[in-house]
Amino acid sequence: QREHMINLQRSFDHHWEGRNPWIDEQGRELRGFIDSFIVHTEHYKFLRKKYGSNETVISRILNTPRRMKVFAWPRSRNFEGVYEKETLFSTIDSFKYYKHFLHAGFMAMNPHNGEIRAWVGGIDYKYFKYDHVKQSKRQPGSTFKAFVYAAAFEHGYAPCDRIVNKPVTINYMENGEAKSWSPQNADRVFDYDSMTLRHALAMSVNVVAAQVTEKIGWNTVVDYAHRCGIQSKLAAVPSVCLGSSDVSLFELVGAYSTFVNTGIWTEPIFITKISNRQGKVLEAFRPKSHRAITEENAWLMLDMLKGGLDEGGTSSNLWAYDLFKGSREGNELGGKTGTSSNHSDGWFVGVSKDLVGGSWVGGEDRSIHFRTTDMGEGAKTALPVFGLFMEKVYQHPELGITKGRFPKPAVKITKQYNCHTRIRLRRHGSDDSTASEPSGDVPLPAE
Repeated sequence: QREHMINLQRSFDHHWEGRNPWIDEQGRELRGFIDSFIVHTEHYKFLRKKYGSNETVISRILNTPRRMKVFAWPRSRNFEGVYEKETLFSTIDSFKYYKHFLHAGFMAMNPHNGEIRAWVGGIDYKYFKYDHVKQSKRQPGSTFKAFVYAAAFEHGYAPCDRIVNKPVTINYMENGEAKSWSPQNADRVFDYDSMTLRHALAMSVNVVAAQVTEKIGWNTVVDYAHRCGIQSKLAAVPSVCLGSSDVSLFELVGAYSTFVNTGIWTEPIFITKISNRQGKVLEAFRPKSHRAITEENAWLMLDMLKGGLDEGGTSSNLWAYDLFKGSREGNELGGKTGTSSNHSDGWFVGVSKDLVGGSWVGGEDRSIHFRTTDMGEGAKTALPVFGLFMEKVYQHPELGITKGRFPKPAVKITKQYNCHTRIRLRRHGSDDSTASEPSGDVPLPAE
């Protein structure tokens, strides 16, 4: 994660050079953005208590430079020292400085027993004591589409079923009020061609996911997301299919593990037992688990997630990493990208036979983000964390995580799934973000 974030932050700083990155929906800098945070700090409250309403004195103190140490990424990715520098900053300067940073979280777990193998809550614990794995919740974007198709398979659909890529408007009621929603695709292009559900997930086509959601019902999508392990409250509105409700990375990785674990959700855990110094086990812990979807449909979802790579989909950037050589039978991976509205959040969840890992990248505040899809999509911001992590994991066979293919299904597969053409070139203009309008008062993710 650190290796990638050093480079990404450099790109972000260059992208915003000469400008502040906190902007509104129209791309205008938010006035009073820093002041709105300063007034909630203990330092400001102390000054108010000491100087009352004398804002002139308070402002002078807040703008007076002083020597301080601040977090700083090194110039080299191989730097082994302390990630900080000494500088001359005022309190206002330091707030502006820290708001320019992108943040990240990463988690990986064994999908079969729930054991968490990696948990990185942020870019630096000394300076940013906030956990972006479980404490933080953000819009998951198109990573949420996996639950749309999992629910659809439980209701009779199959990967090779076709839906036309066309404009759609969904009329619905929310809190007694009539509303409508017209999602857009990432490139705002509708070719009016039918595509398989597998290809639609691989290319992250929003209007296909929206049509499937309309057919099976958004309440059904919410229900199956919860069955698969999403515990956060989800708004039962059409845009839920594009990840309009906030979730944690902890939930998302656990839920994707359901697809690898034959349809059984297993609670992620990081403590298996507590022993005393003599080795006596004082307490042992077993994760909660339940069947979320059928074994057949779990296997089909694994095949769907592989489509992001072998159909030239949004996960194709994984081909750039050293993840596929060195195994006699080859290595299989799957995954799904996600990008929330205005590229505020980048996500990626990857699956292998032994491990499921997920990453999130974004600003501390949703108004801080890249201005373009090309730079801000999850395939560029979050996917590399998983790719670099898996490269290092495969370099250490003593971890017990090896390259290989997903297990063959232990049950009969009755639905057609072998409907794709294997390509490794990403279709021009495809990504996982769009500028769709929100459903009700819920901000709609970009993809």
